[in-house]
Amino acid sequence: MTVRVRFAPSPTGHLHVGNIFVALHNWLFARKESGEFLLRFDDTDQLRSSAEFADEIRKDLTWVGLVWDREVSQSQRLAVYDAAVARLKKSERLYPCYETAEELALKRQAQLQSGRAPVYDRGALALSAADRAKLDAEGRLPHWRFRLDLGEVRWIDMVRGPQHIDEASQSDPVLIREDGTYLYTLPSVVDDIDLGITHVIRGADHVTNTGAQIQIFEALGGPVPRFGHLPLLKGKGGEELSKRIGTMSIGELRTAGIEPLALASYLARLGTGDPMKPVHSWDELIPEHNLGKLGSASPHFDRDELAQINARLLHETDFKEVAARVASDSVDERLWNAVRGNLEKLADIELWAKICHGEILTRADDVDLTRIAAAELPPEPWNDETWKNWTGAVTSATGKKGKALFQPLRQALTGLDHGPEMRLLLPLIGRARASARLLRGKG
Repeated sequence: MTVRVRFAPSPTGHLHVGNIFVALHNWLFARKESGEFLLRFDDTDQLRSSAEFADEIRKDLTWVGLVWDREVSQSQRLAVYDAAVARLKKSERLYPCYETAEELALKRQAQLQSGRAPVYDRGALALSAADRAKLDAEGRLPHWRFRLDLGEVRWIDMVRGPQHIDEASQSDPVLIREDGTYLYTLPSVVDDIDLGITHVIRGADHVTNTGAQIQIFEALGGPVPRFGHLPLLKGKGGEELSKRIGTMSIGELRTAGIEPLALASYLARLGTGDPMKPVHSWDELIPEHNLGKLGSASPHFDRDELAQINARLLHETDFKEVAARVASDSVDERLWNAVRGNLEKLADIELWAKICHGEILTRADDVDLTRIAAAELPPEPWNDETWKNWTGAVTSATGKKGKALFQPLRQALTGLDHGPEMRLLLPLIGRARASARLLRGKG
């Protein structure tokens, strides 16, 4: 059996980290099992779905590195769902209901006031053929519900372990709206059967849907896939994530300079108890993937922790891994090796390239010191020992040492109070530029 999973976003907004958390676990599971990862657009909601959002979803997945093996769109498969509906109607598992939203709300209110669970009472099943004909003649448009077999539905969840749903506590789910459009449930099940989905890995907000969906699989004669329900991510403060408001959108993280593998490293381990650390290739993440490590508690997505992983990744990255993205006349392997330990995002390399090879404003808080230091600059060529030898000469000339010596020199040469080792930066800055900055405070 070929393992086949799917990531099924609705193209109604931008992906956020919670969506990528689900996509990533599907992708890792498929790759570890030598299976297939499908991208399915759940776009039956034509009013809110858009081609632009679908394009953004493809862009986000590609950026992260979650390449899909096949793509399908539900809007192109309506005839398949119509055929499934005909089968369910014939077997009397799908029945028309004529209550309006207001009438249903009144029923729920009455049930709650009397201490009963707000479960649909199946009043529509009591309608005779004549009753339905009369309602049709009045112009009432029915919605259609799937008739559940009452009783417990059990499954072994890949994340949560043994699960069960008492379908007597659930309303018969609406599968078709009054206007004839489909809700999520039916197209999802039909596609999972038709596309041969073997494992459904999704968010824990779908747990209560699973019992009804298992029954629909069975009613349509399809194999029931294995289910795994991932914990829902929350923000650092416990807030919900939403693609509709762009919370922690992938586009935002990309613009902020987060590396794809930093995000993948972080999300793959979030909620597992495994130590957080960056990886430099997918080959490091795939073998260790295990859904059983996840619990049911909602992990909190911490932007600061992700930023730390991002910085660690860059600190450990060899120049050859980023050369195509940063190599220029001002950025080479020597500069990269000198400053990578101080990068938080890749774009920071531009600052250090400018400090070493361009013109910047600097500070000369101790003018007497910097003028003497300029006079003590040795002739080139310079190497990693030049800083030590030069500052030793300046100490001999001024009597200054330690912070009183190093801090003013760093400020005069780089314009900053902190940064990479000066023994590495000084040869990159060069004698002419160093002398100009020491004497004039800029260069």
